[in-house]
Amino acid sequence: MAITTLPGSTRKTRRPPSPAGPRRTSLGRKVRDNLTGHAFLIGAVLCFVVFSWYPMIRGIVMSFQRTRRGETVWVGWDNYARIIDDPSFWTAWRNTFTFTLLALVLGYAVPFFVALLLNEFRHARGYLRILVYLPVMLPPASALFLFKFYAYDPSEAGLFNAILKALHLPTSQWMQSPEMTMPAMVIASTWMNMGSAVLIYLAALQNIPGELYEAAELDGAGIWRRIRHVTIPQTRLILALLAMLQIVATMQLFVEPLILANGAGAEDSATSVAYLIYQHGFFQNDLNGAAALGVIMLVVLAGFSAAYVRLTAKQD
Repeated sequence: MAITTLPGSTRKTRRPPSPAGPRRTSLGRKVRDNLTGHAFLIGAVLCFVVFSWYPMIRGIVMSFQRTRRGETVWVGWDNYARIIDDPSFWTAWRNTFTFTLLALVLGYAVPFFVALLLNEFRHARGYLRILVYLPVMLPPASALFLFKFYAYDPSEAGLFNAILKALHLPTSQWMQSPEMTMPAMVIASTWMNMGSAVLIYLAALQNIPGELYEAAELDGAGIWRRIRHVTIPQTRLILALLAMLQIVATMQLFVEPLILANGAGAEDSATSVAYLIYQHGFFQNDLNGAAALGVIMLVVLAGFSAAYVRLTAKQD
């Protein structure tokens, strides 16, 4: 309602503010916020399209083609048949699955038990976390060259052979031995990558209510029964997720055989599927065969992922 002035008064009429002003300001703020969010979303989607989705689709298309002397023709399933008939194909898959199984036994279990050990410390916990995570910060090539020329030296000057000799145990040729190639690569890979898993496990362990452990102790449960009946059930989802990530990561084994075993290793004991793709693409100039092998790996990893999603959905 307008306020009128009395005769002779210099007071001016004041009107209440229009409701359109704040509403317009609020609408403009929402538009700006949405534009900012959509701008970030569009950038992320473009990155996925350019660096992930387009190469994936392009690789699938190339797996059904053959390019020679600049001419590309469709050959259907010929590339897949040719790749599967290659004896190195089955050797690479056998080595890859062997590495994955050994990594699940060693590289999956060791970080969990290291996290359990660190969780019991009351002092210097931050220093120990840094110490465990330090190998992750090293470049993978540097860490692997350290293992190759220092730890896995086949002479008695090598670190591991010196330890074995001190324990009066027989030494090993390590990467020169077909039997020790896979265990040696698993040990190096576990040391390089376990820091991230340890920190994730520590975060999960610290979220477990202490009352559960106290109740288990009152029931007379020892440390192994507490781990079995309290720790593992409370961290089940994290354990399942990291197991799936471990399988996907180890199935893409490439850097370890390339550096530690110079590619194939003794008697092809280190040839992996990823390294075979590298050989077809860069040494044999067979990009179509490499694309076909990459699609086969994609299907296998997608199968593992689908099985994981199905199992976790049933457990939930």
